[in-house]
Amino acid sequence: MFKKSILIGMACIGIFQAGAQKKQQDEAAKPPAPLNRMVVTDTAVVTNHEVTIKGQRIPYTATAGMMPVWNDEGKAIAGVFYTYYERIDVRDKSIRPLIISFNGGPGTPSVWMEIGYTGPRILNIDNEGYPIQPYGVRENPNSILDVADIVYVDPVNTGFSRAISKDIPTTTFFGVNEDIKYLAEWINTFVTRKNRWASPKYLIGESYGTTRVSGLALELQDAQWMYLNGVILVSPTDLGIERSGPVEEALHLPYYSATAWYHKMLPADLQQKNLTDVLPEVEDFTINQLIPALAKGGFLQEDQKKEIAERMSRYSGLSAKVIIQHNLDMPTSFFWKELLRDKGFTVGRLDSRYRGIDREDAGEGPDYNAELTSWLHAFTPAINIYLREDLGYKTDLKYNMFGPVWPWDDKNDRTGENLRQAIAQNPYLHLMIQSGYYDGACDYFNAKYSLWQLDRGGRLKDRLSWHGFRSGHMMYLRKEDLAAATDQLREFIKNSLPKPGEPAKY
Repeated sequence: MFKKSILIGMACIGIFQAGAQKKQQDEAAKPPAPLNRMVVTDTAVVTNHEVTIKGQRIPYTATAGMMPVWNDEGKAIAGVFYTYYERIDVRDKSIRPLIISFNGGPGTPSVWMEIGYTGPRILNIDNEGYPIQPYGVRENPNSILDVADIVYVDPVNTGFSRAISKDIPTTTFFGVNEDIKYLAEWINTFVTRKNRWASPKYLIGESYGTTRVSGLALELQDAQWMYLNGVILVSPTDLGIERSGPVEEALHLPYYSATAWYHKMLPADLQQKNLTDVLPEVEDFTINQLIPALAKGGFLQEDQKKEIAERMSRYSGLSAKVIIQHNLDMPTSFFWKELLRDKGFTVGRLDSRYRGIDREDAGEGPDYNAELTSWLHAFTPAINIYLREDLGYKTDLKYNMFGPVWPWDDKNDRTGENLRQAIAQNPYLHLMIQSGYYDGACDYFNAKYSLWQLDRGGRLKDRLSWHGFRSGHMMYLRKEDLAAATDQLREFIKNSLPKPGEPAKY
């Protein structure tokens, strides 16, 4: 009986253990409890970190959170997601620069510069910017956190940022001037909450983010009474600066030359030269011969047309025949398809070093953007791992790499003039532009043209500068350019800080 009892007891224990094990398995099989998919407009998670920059160990806090966008009645209508990096071994914040960072799209978040350029963590890619596995991030030894605190801002419908209700009109957020207005209000709230009114302040924007920060420079002065020390434009848009007709048609040619040089499609005498020795010749031809020729249109004499086409062929890697077929106006999409057509490849739009493969060699443009596909491949897993795991921001919201922001009201874009006005009104304010030679969307020569036209009187040019890199739209993805570009940012910040007691006056 005793043995029988033991056996029965052991059997019961076994049944209990089996039941407990099954319960554990059932629990493990259940999906995790859902996190909040609602927009929480006011929340923050703070974590402590260190990073080594230029051989110096930098302690800092990272704050990942949402802050509200207010309407005129003082009610929250949206939550804007941000990550804020603040060096914690600095006692006097009044002399510590603050950089406010935006990307473009206009429907894309600040991920690109945050983990690709200036932030304390950088994504895993190879030395030229291509994806590698395992995905994730590592320390960024080139981060500018040694010299400035940085906040990365995701406008509404990008990243985790959302309106609180579908009833909020999208016209509140989605337009050149609407975007500038609500983000200026948000920046005011951020600066106030973080006690940074005394700090020197900088805006940096990339791509459409350059339109955004150019407009914000004046809006912050006029509507928030907040004055900046610097604006940095990375791969700028046209900023609403007029360039239609022959000027618009001609300005792409130096970019075509740079791309053709990279792919070894130029004549031997040009190909053997350094890129930066080739481009001034092409720029001179563009300004002094191509624009006047295009201005004559159908009344350009045939021998002149043939001569111009031959020069364009020499500089672009395309045949004179196909250039004449396009009336000397070569569309960018056709160039991306045509340059390497005989080799079976297309070239990228945002970075023409990247090559793609289409369904067929025929056609007027590429099937897809080879460079953007590559970047999404690298950045998307990295930012999700970083924000959710490393920084501990828990949400079931999808991180929108490209969010729905259409229709976007792009009328009344005067952001270039707004920027000029802000610089003229504020003697402290400096401007720097960084461009990649192989960027076909916001090409380097158009950026130069914008700089020339920004201040036609020439009175502000001692505070304006431009720099070029041997890469594309995100020139910082190339390891060599990342180091050079971040050093330029450090130098720009240093040079734009006034000496103690130096007044802002002419």
